[in-house]
Amino acid sequence: MSAASTAPEEGATPAEPPPPKGGIRTGRNLLAAIWVGLLLGGAALVTLLTVKATFLIFMGAALLLALRELDSALQKSRDVNMPVIPVALGGAAMVTCAYWAAGGAVMAAFALTLVGILIWRLFGGTKGYVGDVTAAVFAAAYLGLLGATVAAMLSPHNGGRRVLAFIIITICTDIGGYFAGITLGRNGHKMAPAISPKKTWEGLAGSAAASIGAGAIVMPVSLYGYWWQGAVLGTAVVAAAVFGDLAESMIKRDLDIKDMGTLLPGHGGVLDRIDSLLVSAPVAWLLLAVFLR
Repeated sequence: MSAASTAPEEGATPAEPPPPKGGIRTGRNLLAAIWVGLLLGGAALVTLLTVKATFLIFMGAALLLALRELDSALQKSRDVNMPVIPVALGGAAMVTCAYWAAGGAVMAAFALTLVGILIWRLFGGTKGYVGDVTAAVFAAAYLGLLGATVAAMLSPHNGGRRVLAFIIITICTDIGGYFAGITLGRNGHKMAPAISPKKTWEGLAGSAAASIGAGAIVMPVSLYGYWWQGAVLGTAVVAAAVFGDLAESMIKRDLDIKDMGTLLPGHGGVLDRIDSLLVSAPVAWLLLAVFLR
């Protein structure tokens, strides 16, 4: 066979390269993902175990970047222009109130954020008003209100260790799911192919095993609770994390995009990285508040 006969025809789509031996392809730069994960984890660890209030700065920066990604995706895909400034200011107020004030202050901050959104958008004209306001309210709840539960978790005297335990357990859901996928290859049973084709029931089992195991270890070692409380926490967190990941996948499907951003090599955007953390945060906050009275 000549060299000319092996080249693709002009204008033809190049064939997809064969998967590595074992049929495994992650679709991500694994080395870059590991380095980024270590850097982010190190920053969280340092802030949580030193002056825990500084974690609010780290978290606030992540939420602000996620808001920017969401706003950009909505502009490009749906021509939606949410009033970002009142959403950002309101999110900062909710996070601040959750850490330093009572729960009623968080609801007041959320309500005032909605008022600010309605008023701010009045100066943008009538066209698209409902869509822009709706997107802003969604962003305020999805990022600001859910993020505020992390700040509430951080507030008690052992709040740094609470948040660290929550992060470890949630990250273990990703790690367990990833290694289950690597072990079982590409022949797993699809969990929600219309939303996220790569997610399998086998991956969910791996996520659950890692999350429950991490909870059973972290709860008695770090928070002086019982192992069974950690197992319950791990079960609840993995359930919430999976739904959080699927919800963000649904958003991306609706907007016809692959990732929310490209800021984090190997991970996509910031929102791609914190989606499961956001949805599992209120679940972890509630259970830890009950278990560690």
